[in-house]
Amino acid sequence: MKKKEFVYREILYRVLEQGERAATQQELSKVLDISLSTVNHAFKPLTRMGTVKVNPMNFRIIDAKKILLYWASIRNVPKDVIYSTRADGTVTEIEKSMPDDVVYGAYSAYKFNFKDVPADYSEVYIYSAKKLEDRFPEMPGPANLFVLKKDSLMDGYGRVTTMAQTYVDLWNINTWYAGEFIKALEDRINAVLE
Repeated sequence: MKKKEFVYREILYRVLEQGERAATQQELSKVLDISLSTVNHAFKPLTRMGTVKVNPMNFRIIDAKKILLYWASIRNVPKDVIYSTRADGTVTEIEKSMPDDVVYGAYSAYKFNFKDVPADYSEVYIYSAKKLEDRFPEMPGPANLFVLKKDSLMDGYGRVTTMAQTYVDLWNINTWYAGEFIKALEDRINAVLE
């Protein structure tokens, strides 16, 4: 994930999960441990689209949904995959077999966040610093376990991806059931933003 995406994840986390719509770019720079120029660079398209209002002392989120859709359009999930394989067992069994330091993404994140699934799914997406080949060796057949590179900030959000990151990751997965999860997540996001 690119560093500017850290900015989008953080501001959307604050809006969708903490109810905060204002902050400073300096604060984001410190919290995310990235340069202020990277934060400013991330804000350029947001300002151009009219999704944020940048004031002398802070910024205010005007249209979080548009920021979410912009992030979804630039996110490249396949680029972050560091390992994929076929794992034996149901998705529930695969999820239960994960080490404690992984962050669940996509379908699993939705399931664990909302204790519900809008459709059956057959793939597990997790974020980890390790490839997990010892636990899940390479097997023939279509991959159903995808390990994405975990960034240093993810653990600060918990064991599952944020609502926004779950959405943008699902947006970039090419299965029919990803569409069902996106619709259900959009309903939840719209309820928060109303």
